[in-house]
Formats: sequence, C-alpha cells, structure tokens
Amino acid sequence: MNISDPISLFKQWLDEASQHQAIADATAMCLATAQKDGQPSSRMVLLKGVDARGFCFYTNMESAKAKALQANPRAALCFYWAPMGRQVRIEGLVEQVTPTEADAYFESRPRESRIGAWASKQSQPLVSRTHLLEQVLAQTLQFEGGEVPRPDFWSGWRVVPSMIEFWQEGHFRLHDRDVYRRTDVAWEHSKLYP
Repeated sequence: MNISDPISLFKQWLDEASQHQAIADATAMCLATAQKDGQPSSRMVLLKGVDARGFCFYTNMESAKAKALQANPRAALCFYWAPMGRQVRIEGLVEQVTPTEADAYFESRPRESRIGAWASKQSQPLVSRTHLLEQVLAQTLQFEGGEVPRPDFWSGWRVVPSMIEFWQEGHFRLHDRDVYRRTDVAWEHSKLYP
C-alpha cells in the first residue's frame, strides 16, 4: 500500500473496483450531509471526478443535498465494494465546482439526461409521474434541434478531503484500517484498530 498519497491509492482502488465483474458501478458512493441544526441525511450519488483537489459530484442546486451543503458546508462520503471487502471513507469541507467544470461535465452527459435536468425540480413534491414525463416532453420540444445548455440551477460540488480512511476486510474481523489526515503541508498516515 502506497502510504504517501491517498488520492493515488484511491484511484488505484477505484480502478480495481471498476474492473471487478460483481460490482455494478464502482463510482456509487453514499453522501452524508447535515442540516444547520445537525439533522443528518444520506443518499447514494455517483462520483464524477477525483483529483488532488477532491471528489466531485453534480446535482440540482435546489435539491435537498445542495441546500444542506449550503447551510452546512461539510460532507462525508463512503464507497463500499463488498465483493472486494473494501471500503473508503472520506470527510471534508465542500466547495462548488467552477462554472467551466460544471459546463464541461454537463456537456458530456447524454442529451436525455441534460433534458431531464431541466425537467426535474429535484427534491420538490411531484404531483404524478405523468406530470414529470410531460415536463420532459416540453423540454424536449423546447430544445428540439439545438443544444441543451446547462441550467443555472444545476452545478457540482467538490468534497475537499481532510480525512480519508481505507478499510480492507480481514479474517475474524481483524480488518486493516489506514487513515490519512491532511495537514498544512502533507498527509499524515496512521493505522487504526479494527
């Protein structure tokens, strides 16, 4: 295990999980947020980018998760790749991605997904599934024959990690746990009891 760079190690684990036949989507991660009053909430989202700056995902900025992150700009992520007996936990502050980053990712999405972003008032009450499909049709007609630009209300978040823990399942619950904590100059590595 490379003990100097947790981002490189994460990319290695993600690549291995992505190649594992029993894992449907290695980028699936549990995102935990908390409201300003401390009420926690979690949901599954997809990792759409990782580099030295952090871990990115995208959403409607009026969604419950985005509102929670605006009120309390901290988050935790958890990847669990059961067939490999591996888990990665990440904690840190959040920041919004740049408009350029959001535009680039939005343009990479299938046209139907871009139209869906316009049609969905994410996390808001929905009268019926039929109403949603009518909204999709209306947006499809609006953008017929043209580009589908990124809505102003749609962007992304980056979790800037202050802690990353790598967990490897062990026999008799003697799991291997490596934790990295960010300092002003580098990552500090230590081991944890299972």
